[in-house]
Amino acid sequence: MSVLGKWRIVELPGYADYYADMVEPAYILFEATGGEFAFGCVTGTFAGGGNHAAVEFDCSGNDEMDEARGSGWAEIQADGLLRGAIGIHAADKLPFSAHRWPSSSTAC
Repeated sequence: MSVLGKWRIVELPGYADYYADMVEPAYILFEATGGEFAFGCVTGTFAGGGNHAAVEFDCSGNDEMDEARGSGWAEIQADGLLRGAIGIHAADKLPFSAHRWPSSSTAC
């Protein structure tokens, strides 16, 4: 199984239930050589990833309108749930859980 495709972030442990979808539906998207994510007031892009069940990546973007850089990881669990975390340098580490976006395809 591969992480490729779009995933709906459904849980950010330690944050209020409404935070993830504050601006738009929370997601993380994995493509062959990178991807993007958005949740709460955080958005970013990353290089890395690929057609694997577990990936690590470096990212850059914005955290509440401030430039941010960090790193993250994601791994598909046996039940199909994607678990991971995005860490912003000198700030928070944001764990997340996600389900495959209903219209996402793994064909690449």
